[in-house]
Amino acid sequence: MSTTSSTNPEAVAPAGAPPAAAEPGHRSAVRLIHNEATTEIPVHLLFRDDPDPAPVPLRPAVVGRRQGTGEQPRTRRPVAARPRPVPRPDPELTERPARVLPGAAGVAAGLCGAAGCALTSWWAGLVPPLAAQALGLPAYAGAGLGPAQWAAYAGAGVLGLFGFGGLARGRTGRAWVLGLFGRYRGTVRRTGLMWVNPLLLRRRVDVRLRHWRSEPMPAADGNGVALRAVTLVVWRVRDTARATLGVEDHETYLRECVEAALARVPVEPIGTVRSSADLAGDTLTRLVAADAAPVGLEVFSVRPVRVEYAPEVAAAMHRRRIAALDAAQRASVLASVVDSVEDTVTRLTVRGLVELDDYERKVLVKDLTVAFCAGRGETGV
Repeated sequence: MSTTSSTNPEAVAPAGAPPAAAEPGHRSAVRLIHNEATTEIPVHLLFRDDPDPAPVPLRPAVVGRRQGTGEQPRTRRPVAARPRPVPRPDPELTERPARVLPGAAGVAAGLCGAAGCALTSWWAGLVPPLAAQALGLPAYAGAGLGPAQWAAYAGAGVLGLFGFGGLARGRTGRAWVLGLFGRYRGTVRRTGLMWVNPLLLRRRVDVRLRHWRSEPMPAADGNGVALRAVTLVVWRVRDTARATLGVEDHETYLRECVEAALARVPVEPIGTVRSSADLAGDTLTRLVAADAAPVGLEVFSVRPVRVEYAPEVAAAMHRRRIAALDAAQRASVLASVVDSVEDTVTRLTVRGLVELDDYERKVLVKDLTVAFCAGRGETGV
């Protein structure tokens, strides 16, 4: 008895060999699967009931995807989003207390300088005898203005100028930022009379808690409709060195931070959705506080107090809102009328006051609906 493999014309062809030409009276040549990722396998072997099929060596599957090959796409690693760069303040611009002296020291130095000038004038003989006698000075003819007298005048004058010129008055809620030849020398937060080196450049900074109400700024709602928002910002200067020297104008910088935050956070007109306005205020506060911290500003709250539609879309949005309110009112009135008609018909039928067939029921429902709608229209409800 001959085996199937010896008589079957669809025997396995050697790998790489071209298929044999079809002969007359015989079945067509065996079709093979050609793929660069697999060897040539006869089609009939894929469905053969062989308990122990011979292993077929396979090459690794192609990872790249080509159109029409049915291969899986190449997996790509997800690209992590780059974090937004945060500006870092200059480490040298950190607030530190400046060296100052009590005001009594400056007054004493100024008085000493004035007294030195008076004595030098008496020494040079420039003081009249009557004035010298009134001052309790002995009569002295004077040696005239010589180099020694001019040097004494210079020393006493410099002492007096430094003494009186360095006097300053510190106020509550105000601070002095001191600098010398373009270099930061410290901050003075003391109050009362004090003496500060007159050679230092002084810049007064307001460190009190401040409220700033902005002008109408451009904004947008969740649908991209143009709005105009007025915000109330509660802030103060925390680091005077960074606020004064780290930025050209910290108030202008704060305004631009608020404007940039409004461009990123959608807001809603005041009076429409209160919870949305509160959420927008919290988001604005967080964004503005993060942007203003590097320049020494502490932001406590940024709240929109007035949000209106922009003039170019105000008329269209007003009509749209009125139409929405009208539709909601009509839906409410219609639901109320339908409930009233249903209740009336149900009570009449249940109590046996009337016996209605389908046609009469439809006519009654129609008449009651018209009557209820007319009555609500006259009362304006």
